Amino acid sequence: MVETLYPHHGWVEIDPDVLWSQFVLVIKEAVQAAGIQMNQIVGLGISTQRATFITWNKKTGNHFHNFISWQDLRATEVVKSWNDSFLLKAIHGSCKVLHFFTRRNQFLVASLITFTEQHVSMRLAWVLQNMSEVRQAAEEGNCCFGTVDTWLLYKLTKGSVYATDYSNASTTGIFDPYQMCWSSMLCCLLSLPISILPPVEDTSHNYGLVDASIFGVPIPIVALVADQQSAMFGECCFHTGDVKLTMGTGTFMDINTGSKPHTSIAGLYPLIGWKIGEEVVFLAEGNASDTGTAIKWAQKLNLFHSAEETADMAKSLPDSEGVYFVPSFSGLQAPLNDPCACASFMGLKSSTTKDHLVRAILESFAFRNKQLYDTLYKETCIPVACIRADGGVCNNSFVMQMTADLFNHTIDRPQHTDMSCLGAAFLAGLALGFWTSKEELKKLRQTGILFEPQKKCQYYEASMNTWIKAVQRCMNWYNKI
Repeated sequence: MVETLYPHHGWVEIDPDVLWSQFVLVIKEAVQAAGIQMNQIVGLGISTQRATFITWNKKTGNHFHNFISWQDLRATEVVKSWNDSFLLKAIHGSCKVLHFFTRRNQFLVASLITFTEQHVSMRLAWVLQNMSEVRQAAEEGNCCFGTVDTWLLYKLTKGSVYATDYSNASTTGIFDPYQMCWSSMLCCLLSLPISILPPVEDTSHNYGLVDASIFGVPIPIVALVADQQSAMFGECCFHTGDVKLTMGTGTFMDINTGSKPHTSIAGLYPLIGWKIGEEVVFLAEGNASDTGTAIKWAQKLNLFHSAEETADMAKSLPDSEGVYFVPSFSGLQAPLNDPCACASFMGLKSSTTKDHLVRAILESFAFRNKQLYDTLYKETCIPVACIRADGGVCNNSFVMQMTADLFNHTIDRPQHTDMSCLGAAFLAGLALGFWTSKEELKKLRQTGILFEPQKKCQYYEASMNTWIKAVQRCMNWYNKI
């Protein structure tokens, strides 16, 4: 597991040198565990964490700073300044007028846009404002920007290939999914030099060869894909209305919106799921940042020894006895959209036990899932065809059953829950002709457990309403201090 660094309050980073060495080691160990040789590998597909970025010197390849994580909050003041600015309000007004006359969705999006810390654009603007070395390199045309996929590709090819794919580009907040290119308007607005951004290629694409010095043989790199879009592909959510629920470090809920991007007013964001030749599939996504983070935090506090215990701990009680948890270490995302919210327990009593605390944490995940699901459903107006779950936290049967109850919909959990890896393999296999159609892929995905609704969602109504009150008390907390 890659170590996350917290050098200052709100800063979340990854050491690129550690990431690189672990990446190479994992591939070598995987090949050894499979009982094959490197020269038997016909292609490599890479799925990576999204919206985490780095900048480096184009001439030397040396990085200017650590990876700045998607959970990082250092740009909070930049975000607030922009969202409160007269210029952004003027853009909102003018774009409303343009949308009225043209009915073009990109003007509707521009009329509603508000920046968040999760946008790479804001954190990159912070870097350019606060790191003179990066700013100078950009002015001299000597700066490369890249998300994790771009940087790994650059390292694997010894600097000969510099690119990203549409799925990763679309998660940066700098890419225009309507025009299918980097947004020159946004770059101009935020003073982001568009020259530092990489070329964008298809998700399944011949990106070049891994330098032979790394693994002993040259290996074709034939797919780059962002982790959530990769999980969507691995879950075989190929049709409009298919929903994927990933619960890992954060929770990500995606719905396939077909061939057109969705325009949101509640904090969902339109993404490119994948581009393969002429086919472009779009998603609408909402997320909650601190699912697995809350589990790890609780484990550090010795509330339990291993995450596998938590479902039984929660089930040992009839309820949380009025204890509620707000999972907001990195603020609250859609539909609440409050970067200043705090995490908290509420309703603690002298009789509260570890089991009550654990149950409250797990219930909070299901309640946030319900908020995201309702937002997706109301905003897109697309009938939900199926719901498929993956990620480490979806192994928790308590969370899964409560979520199925709240959704009043069957949730399909696969036999193997690391769908991001499978999606990258599927995309690589399609690029190489190992598989020729998505119908072949559907036969490979196997259901593990179907979670059918057992209680009506009204059963949880009073409890969720109280939890919402707890959430409201945590909102805007860091602006009050």
